Amino acid sequence: MEWWTWLSNRWNGGWFELGAWLGKRFGRPFHLAAAVVFTLLGVFDLLVYPVTDTMRLAAYDTILHYRLFPPAPDPDIVIVDIDEGSLAAMAKEFGRWPWPRQVFGEFVELVGKQNPKAIVFDILFSDPDLFNAESDAAFDAAIAGASQTFFPMLRLDPANDPLSEIKASLIPGVRTSQAGRPGTDPTIALVLPHFPAALASKRLGLHNIQTDDDGVVREYAVHRDEQGWILPSLPARIGWELGWPVPAAGRVLLNWRGPPFSYRYVRFSEVFEDLLRKEKRRPANEFAGKIVIIGSTAPSLFDFKPTPMSLTHPGVEILATAIDNVKHGDFLRFPGWHVPYFLLAMAIIWWTAWKLYRATNPVLLDWWFGLSQTALVGCSYASINLGTTYINLTCPVSLALGYFGVVRSYASLTAKALDPSMVRRAGREEGTRQAAVLLIRIDTEEISDYGWALLRAGLLRAGTEDKSIELIDGNQRGVWDLFEKTFAVCWMAPREDPTARARFEADAQAVVTAFPGLRRQVFTGADEASAWFLHHGVISCGEAAEGSWRRFVAEAVLQWEGSREAKGNA
Repeated sequence: MEWWTWLSNRWNGGWFELGAWLGKRFGRPFHLAAAVVFTLLGVFDLLVYPVTDTMRLAAYDTILHYRLFPPAPDPDIVIVDIDEGSLAAMAKEFGRWPWPRQVFGEFVELVGKQNPKAIVFDILFSDPDLFNAESDAAFDAAIAGASQTFFPMLRLDPANDPLSEIKASLIPGVRTSQAGRPGTDPTIALVLPHFPAALASKRLGLHNIQTDDDGVVREYAVHRDEQGWILPSLPARIGWELGWPVPAAGRVLLNWRGPPFSYRYVRFSEVFEDLLRKEKRRPANEFAGKIVIIGSTAPSLFDFKPTPMSLTHPGVEILATAIDNVKHGDFLRFPGWHVPYFLLAMAIIWWTAWKLYRATNPVLLDWWFGLSQTALVGCSYASINLGTTYINLTCPVSLALGYFGVVRSYASLTAKALDPSMVRRAGREEGTRQAAVLLIRIDTEEISDYGWALLRAGLLRAGTEDKSIELIDGNQRGVWDLFEKTFAVCWMAPREDPTARARFEADAQAVVTAFPGLRRQVFTGADEASAWFLHHGVISCGEAAEGSWRRFVAEAVLQWEGSREAKGNA
């Protein structure tokens, strides 16, 4: 074990030497310098590059995923699911996917008799079925006779616009911006439905799902402005047709209704089979007044995207969520309060820096800082649970936590070198000094470190003289164990200072006077008087400081004990 002891001593000694060097080299101004560095980092995050973006997104995803009160999915939105079970069941008669379009034509005709509000296809019918023209014709005829069908179109990479032959003005259902009719008519790379009846209905909308840089779907494009030409999304088109107020913003944050499969799902094959059956087993008005979305959750069709709610969120349910948000007007709002967030972060950082610079008790500082961060996170969490406005306080939390981590690590390393106690101060000086120690004994119930820290902070503010306060808590051995819960208030001044003794006594009286009120704040209902004793003397500085102060306090303890015995005998 000798080698392990040697290694442990070297390790601990190395950290101690590093802390001593740092404390001597930088001292307490390090806390202010670190605040300057984090201020510059905050300015860089605000004006140049958002370095906290990753943390913002992670915090948003976590809060959204674990919120307590997500809005309920609209019961009038029903997803007719082409799942693996449907693919297997339909394959017996119609073969492998894609099925003949006549299947969807019959579905539209039969479901249309129940008067749904909308039949929305999340299927891009972009090409003709070269081997079944009659089936395509039957589908085109079916949708020509329906007034509730909506079809997707796909926006391709704008880099392909010069290769396209589709003029913006020729896109069915396109609108112009409020600024007026555009002066140009650009070509737009777009995939439209193949069927004339779908184009003639003009009930078309984009169903592109765009991800953020990290590949996660958080926003939805309500529409795209193409040089003054407005291409609506499929949810926006449905909103226009059904008279819902559609957001003017181009992109919005989706207000998720829950994890995947939160909406009502019915299997396509089961619904289709029942629609063809003479004796129905399903309700005759199952889809009356509903928004029926036909899409797929079959893994083999690869329509899944990562979202804050799941790594594999069905694309058809993302569409359903967007439609639900448009219907209820409850997209999440994300105020761009970047400057207020920055100022809040700076307030926390500089308040912490000033407290550290002034040697505030670390227990109090930890509590105050922890409460501030808890309050900020709680505010963000409450905003998304109780409303639709997300207050993202990640920037203040991230910068403040980063700063606090740095300065608290520094404080731990330099704790001994920067110790504000009179013992440490005497160790950094030479010669001798006159000193005083005030012992205050408390006999009361147990109290937390935070309570002791509050009491100590209050005593430091009492009087006008520079002093340090230590707590003899009963964990020490020997004679100190007899003085559990005793405060030792220490003063020190040059030996030749003729007024020091009087100032120490006046300051001690201020401490004793303030003590009962402070005690009542910390110990509820504590009214009994506390015993105290003031002792004066001379201490040695430099390397002898620790031993000198130890003997000095021991003398005070013995004199106090002797005076109490004398009073008792008298």
